[in-house]
Amino acid sequence: MKRFMLDTNTASRLLRKYPAVAEHIVAVPMASLCISTITAGELLFGLAKHPDAKQLHLAVRELLRRVDVLPWESTTAEYCGIVRAEMARHGKVLAPLDMLIAAHALCVSAVLVTNDLAFGQMAHLPVEDRTE
Repeated sequence: MKRFMLDTNTASRLLRKYPAVAEHIVAVPMASLCISTITAGELLFGLAKHPDAKQLHLAVRELLRRVDVLPWESTTAEYCGIVRAEMARHGKVLAPLDMLIAAHALCVSAVLVTNDLAFGQMAHLPVEDRTE
């Protein structure tokens, strides 16, 4: 089964009920969706910044219950080191958390669902933009 890892920006748009994102996401089997534990951390950071946003808290908790949150494992860390070094050799840089999410998607052979063009720098990373 093909896996789709939602980047933080896609998960955020899904939570804010962007019609195009919701339409694309519900079109794939729920079992094929996942997020990195890094994305889960970013979503939980957002909750911590907005403790009174009850609807947001409910939406994030529901998303975290429904999609697989993939753990960061030692093999993922090894993969990240290799990918980061390869990008550095080519003069390419991603923001630190983006690098972790991209390496995680590569490690588990998932398509990264994002509209962040910066991920296009990673030659072997399959990316889909589901915001259109």
